[in-house]
Amino acid sequence: MRVIVYPHAMELGGSQLNAIELASGVQALGHDVTLYADPGDLVSYAQARGLEVITRRRSPLCPSPERVVELRRLAARRSAQILHGYEWPPILECHAASWGRPQLAPVGTVMSMGVAGFIPRSSPLVVGTERLRRRTAEGRPGPVLLMEPPVDTVANAPGTNGAAFRASLPPAPGYLVVIVSRLAHELKLEGILTAIRCIGDMAHRRDVRLVIVGDGPARRVVEEAAAAANRGHASDAVILTGALEDPRGAYDAADVCIAMGGSALRAMAFGKPLIVQGERGFFQTVTAQTVPLFLEQGWYGQDHLDREEAAARLAGLVCELLDDPARSAELGASGRSLVLNRFSLEAAAKSMVSIYETALLDTPRFPQPREVLESAGRLATHKVQARWESLQGRGHRDDFNANPL
Repeated sequence: MRVIVYPHAMELGGSQLNAIELASGVQALGHDVTLYADPGDLVSYAQARGLEVITRRRSPLCPSPERVVELRRLAARRSAQILHGYEWPPILECHAASWGRPQLAPVGTVMSMGVAGFIPRSSPLVVGTERLRRRTAEGRPGPVLLMEPPVDTVANAPGTNGAAFRASLPPAPGYLVVIVSRLAHELKLEGILTAIRCIGDMAHRRDVRLVIVGDGPARRVVEEAAAAANRGHASDAVILTGALEDPRGAYDAADVCIAMGGSALRAMAFGKPLIVQGERGFFQTVTAQTVPLFLEQGWYGQDHLDREEAAARLAGLVCELLDDPARSAELGASGRSLVLNRFSLEAAAKSMVSIYETALLDTPRFPQPREVLESAGRLATHKVQARWESLQGRGHRDDFNANPL
């Protein structure tokens, strides 16, 4: 099978890492996979996994008619059978590029916490949590399928350059709390700022540092918060590394990880005790008691705590783990076992191939006029609303992570 995979970005982030790793898993099963993507930090990572990367044209429009034309030409040159877009702009462009091509089927994956209502409803859509699958399937004629974010448990395993990563940091004794995340305003920023305040304060009383790996549009805000937290410390309590081509050493070096989504699963793959980060002050340690909750709603949550309450909550959870190494080791081992048994990349790649095969058989090749008009109308409404909210100073930068289901 010949597949073109189209991530929505190539900066460090869970959706695009999933796209790359799953594409490499499908290729390892003997299929021909090409990545169509922006230039970015993850291009070399994709190439190191054996994927061919063709960089897309930049366009001021989203979705872009120019990229639709480019995708159609690329699919024709490669005799592609599947166009697989991740998140809503690539999904729409893949749908448009496949119209009128009987041999070409679009597939969409949404790893955001919400699904855009203007995504065409007739073809397969893959989502990352059971709760989102159930809610999205209501009133949608096309299949909505669950694929929890897969993890390459061979590449992401204990003993992967953790010592070298520690050695790269400014020398200081003590524990490392690690966050590997895109620095996004929506979904991510609130919890990252809480962690900065929390660990910055804790570092006055004990030897602990927070290391944040990643980059993104909220970087300046994070840098300012880290600078404020570091005032009064002999050495930095909060360290920002920026984006790393290979963040595995950071996971491996951690004593405790704070994460959500795919990053949470990677942390567990390294056998690390994990505190799941959410919004509105949500932080929760992964234990045997909390795993069922996360399997249902995803590696994320919401609470109703203010800043001080959230920081106190996180401080308590971190201290519990640091003060009980035996329990931390037990939680880390059980987390890795969960990932090995449920989230392996090989099993996910086989499931993805089955989804592709079904799409080739069942997806309509010619758009229904009613579906096209409905999708276009909903997209136009979304664009107008987003522009209006932006003019009022209420716009969201990551629109479908702004209001999770």
